[in-house]
Amino acid sequence: MKLDVFDLSKNKVGEVELPPQFEEEFRPDLIQRVVLAVQSHRRVKYAASEDAGKRASAKLSRRRRDYRGSYGFGISRVPRKIMSRRGTRMNWVGAFAPGTVGGRRAHPPKSEKIWSKKINKKENAKAIRSAISATLLKEVVAGRGHLIPNDYPFVLDDKFEMIGETKNIWESFIKLGLEKELERVSERKVRAGKGKSRGRKYKKKKGPLIVVSKKDKLSKAAANIPGIDVVDVKSLNAELLAPGAKAGRLTLWTRGAINILEKENLFNKK
Repeated sequence: MKLDVFDLSKNKVGEVELPPQFEEEFRPDLIQRVVLAVQSHRRVKYAASEDAGKRASAKLSRRRRDYRGSYGFGISRVPRKIMSRRGTRMNWVGAFAPGTVGGRRAHPPKSEKIWSKKINKKENAKAIRSAISATLLKEVVAGRGHLIPNDYPFVLDDKFEMIGETKNIWESFIKLGLEKELERVSERKVRAGKGKSRGRKYKKKKGPLIVVSKKDKLSKAAANIPGIDVVDVKSLNAELLAPGAKAGRLTLWTRGAINILEKENLFNKK
């Protein structure tokens, strides 16, 4: 399969033959599995304090007619903490045991739990190839919500990697027909729920992914445009190509990135 190569002003400057990685079968189930594995490696361990719910003195006697015992009073044998007393009569409330107010949890989260998931190397490579091929399927890309130009997919000339200013990238995207896409990803909404107070107040949309032969000035210049990611072709993973485990991200490849993909046979372990 061949794609047109466009310069910064969307003038056709040639064609490029796509390597076999773009011909992989589209497997959304496999892509989702690998994306979840990638995300699992970012999970942070958490656990309850070892003495959580155990700080109250709630030990009772287990002998009849003994001081500070609950036998014979018509009450359950749950551990209790004493709030006040008069002689052998106690004003107490349940404590320590699971199911009591302020008591410990029966099975609290433990710090030794391993959250990261393993994935086979060949399975990971196949998922990346499948996600790469999904970037060429217009119906899949459009179904993900991207507003794509009529002549998508296409390849960018290597001069695109040399852009060093955000303004120039923005102008090039408009000439390439991505103005509506830039407007779409510039919107953000306040997240519903507790996440607002946990450092993720806004929900932001994912826009175009630019795959380059090497990260240079372009990555810094594009950082100021919402929703856009720039990645070195050797650092591609399933999550970048399918954010949220949904394949079909609008992806712009430079000619140099495709040459490296073919020359070094990346992600082609079968």
